[in-house]
Amino acid sequence: MKKLFLTLLFLNLVFAADAQQIKRYDLHIKDTLVNFTGKTKPGIAINGQIPAPTLEFTEGDIAEIHVHNHMHHETSLHWHGLILPNEMDGVPYLTTAPVKSHTTAVYRFPIVQNGTYWYHSHTMLQEQIGMYGAFIIHKKEPSKIKEKVVLLSDWSDENPDQIERSLHQATDWYAIKKGATQNYYQAIKEKQFGTKLENEWKRMMAMDVSDVYYEKFLMNGKLSEAVSDLQPGEQIRLRVINGSASTYFWLHFAGGKMSVVASDGINVKPVEVDRLIVGVSESYDIVVTAPHHGSYEFSATSEDRTGHVSLWLGNGDKKALQPMERLNYFEGMKMMNDMMTVGGKMNDMGMNMSLQQMDMNAVMYPEITGRKSDKTSENEHQHHDMSHESDSEKVTLNYNMLEAVTKTTLPDKPFRELTFELTGNMNRYVWTMDNKTISETDKILIKKGENIRIILKNNSMMRHPMHLHGHFFRIVNQYGDYSPLKNVMDIMPMEINIIEFNASENYGDWYFHCHILYHMMSGMGKIFSYENSPPNPELGDPKKALRKVYADDRRFYLGAEIGIESNSSDGEIRYGNTRWMFQGEWHAGFKKEYGYESAIQFGRFLGANQFWYPYVGADFRYRSSDETETNLFDQSSTKNKRAAAIAGIQYTLPWFIVADARVDHEGKVRFEVAREDIPLTERMRLRAKWNTDREWTVGAKYMLTKYWSLSSHYDSDMDWGAGLTFTY
Repeated sequence: MKKLFLTLLFLNLVFAADAQQIKRYDLHIKDTLVNFTGKTKPGIAINGQIPAPTLEFTEGDIAEIHVHNHMHHETSLHWHGLILPNEMDGVPYLTTAPVKSHTTAVYRFPIVQNGTYWYHSHTMLQEQIGMYGAFIIHKKEPSKIKEKVVLLSDWSDENPDQIERSLHQATDWYAIKKGATQNYYQAIKEKQFGTKLENEWKRMMAMDVSDVYYEKFLMNGKLSEAVSDLQPGEQIRLRVINGSASTYFWLHFAGGKMSVVASDGINVKPVEVDRLIVGVSESYDIVVTAPHHGSYEFSATSEDRTGHVSLWLGNGDKKALQPMERLNYFEGMKMMNDMMTVGGKMNDMGMNMSLQQMDMNAVMYPEITGRKSDKTSENEHQHHDMSHESDSEKVTLNYNMLEAVTKTTLPDKPFRELTFELTGNMNRYVWTMDNKTISETDKILIKKGENIRIILKNNSMMRHPMHLHGHFFRIVNQYGDYSPLKNVMDIMPMEINIIEFNASENYGDWYFHCHILYHMMSGMGKIFSYENSPPNPELGDPKKALRKVYADDRRFYLGAEIGIESNSSDGEIRYGNTRWMFQGEWHAGFKKEYGYESAIQFGRFLGANQFWYPYVGADFRYRSSDETETNLFDQSSTKNKRAAAIAGIQYTLPWFIVADARVDHEGKVRFEVAREDIPLTERMRLRAKWNTDREWTVGAKYMLTKYWSLSSHYDSDMDWGAGLTFTY
């Protein structure tokens, strides 16, 4: 009897396996050289492609994906939006062991859903340089209309490690490349001088909607795409995926309305719109209809409007869209001035914003405000738009317009409510939740079966696309029981939104984070952890593995500014992370009578905005002089030869003036005020410094490249000098 039972059980398993088709893919990951803009740079290709090949399955399949890592460094793959076992989720050291160099890993999981998804590396910054691809799951019944995958991404010729390091050094090179510095000359020219003064009084940097300058934007790894075999009146379903590292895209169609039929892989009741913005890592399925004969442009334009990429639908003469005009940044700056206090806190002004229904950035859109930029098309007659509505009347998608096709209510159980505040510091590029990075917080323990309600408050000036691994959540909107399901929610500045999900998994840790790559890497995330989860055998020592996860936002970044001029060398080297910084500076003359001064210090940034920086260190000076000099406190300055231990504190005042008070071990006090990088013009920066030792300096630099500037300055001890400054 026992033997018969085992035989029947074996046959059952065999028949079950036959009923579910196993579909295998082999992905070979290699370092490669990539050229999209005339410059060759390192990238990562999967099966020789950037982006990676599209993986296609049918609901009910079993996916078996063999990942062969031919690189000299580890990697990982996360299956974005898929419901799957925790150990298959692909976050290295959190859910899944990384794929080590020259090894193979196998991901095997059932396909329990359908829709438009994607996959990407979750290791460091690999996603930025090619490790991403579409993951399409078809329904069992074939589609009745044509389909096209539209995988959008951003491309920089710069090494992403340098992008990340530069963001932590408050570079404005990317703003220069975009023409978005909002300098004082431009402010005067546009009659916005008062706006600029108030902006810096409130210690806000220049207004922008994105952080990085990208040379190109890509669609399926190409600079343009086309579907020519469409008949007039024929429909096509565009599976749009934003696989970019940090770019939002505006979507338009020259042939008229677009019908949004799914978001993040889940169907919604069709809603017709004229345009929509797709957040980083979001997906939308959009049905468009080919009009009369011609090739009509479906355009994806970066939110900062520095570039776009096009899909041409149909055959014949091209019907192009009018390019989106440059943003009116000073209008955005005025808006932010009203919303920000001098203390660095956001004031919502009682607007109760939610669900993208009030786009605060609309004040910068020339097509809405009517304030056109100077740039107009030379071939305006060639641009086409089937809609006869004005831009201000056109329908823009927001989350309150999405309605699920079936009820999405959660099980009838009490809700556990959590509130998260999205916070950040643009000056030092620290992005947090509740003013803490992921490594500074504990995991959030949840129980299987419980309902979780999360209130998200964006108290920063940037959008944040928040993604939850392994679960779908309800975005609570006007449709109540039919609120839509998503796994990514774009939260605009000043918005308060509510999402709900059921803790439906059995075990494991699940990541919840901002999907802008550089925000996530700086610490903007939380970890939901199921109580009583068994140890993950893939990870080995759980404490050691978690330290690897936390290491991302604890990293230190090097920065420097080194001037070599005819009279002296002035320089500063910084090595800092989220909270701590080592700093060394020097001021050395090229004549013996000029002498030198140098200091080293180590300190910690305090406060949500990190305006405070207490430190300890040492100060070294030498200048040959027979005179005894005194400071404003009538203390002798002993410049001839000095080595002293110091302790002090810096505070960033309005207008980014840094006040520095220090005392040495002999009781001598020095107070200093300084301002660096005053943006006079797009590339000209001014600086000034004064201290109670009766020393002062003024200077200027003209930025030639990201790293090199022409510079000149006058120093009270060392006279005039001119030369070059290297900024790193």
